[in-house]
Amino acid sequence: MTFYPTLLETTTEARQYLLSAPMIKRCFDGDFTLDHYVAFLQQAYHHVKHTVPLLMAVGARLTEDKEWLREAVAEYIEEELGHQEWILNDIAACGYDKEQARKSTPAFATEMMVAYAYDAINRTNPLAFFGMVLVLEGTSINLAEQAASQIATKLNLPRKAFTYLNSHGALDQEHIKFYENLMNQITDPQEQAVVIHAANRFYRLYGDIFRSLEQPHGLRTVEQAA
Repeated sequence: MTFYPTLLETTTEARQYLLSAPMIKRCFDGDFTLDHYVAFLQQAYHHVKHTVPLLMAVGARLTEDKEWLREAVAEYIEEELGHQEWILNDIAACGYDKEQARKSTPAFATEMMVAYAYDAINRTNPLAFFGMVLVLEGTSINLAEQAASQIATKLNLPRKAFTYLNSHGALDQEHIKFYENLMNQITDPQEQAVVIHAANRFYRLYGDIFRSLEQPHGLRTVEQAA
């Protein structure tokens, strides 16, 4: 068996922890408010803005025998540039102050996931970052476009309020195929174990972000900011 199916199989339990987050169920049951969606966008901003710096850290730490993977990281960087600004624009389209969101403090769970990502790259192995990729992009494929449709219907928001969710649903379909091909080229059992361990941790950490979305986001509306 190639590595990618093994990776999916060995992270099933951790993935269920993420998918069982009450806020995800509430989204698909229609039991949510605009504040919940804005809170989600705010926390997405606080981790997405680190994607490119994290990728740069990965590329810098890969060894020479992983030059093929460094080239893939360069492609990822080009794809991910500026996505945090899409999220801020979505916040503005929801009627909230995007500059306040930019300067806000991330929730504890978000800060912990970002901190773990940097730590894993620098302390253990840069391949740990690919555990995070599985969690974020795999979740986007399963949830993003469906969630955007649910939220738009319930809250009657304009299409421009869903740039991040709509783009990532489609974009990550392509990314995950690219990712699958990369993971299947990792054949060393110790390196595979690094990715599996990190994916299990990131499912837990990302699940905790969704569990934090009941907290007030604290952002002003555009009118209040004027």
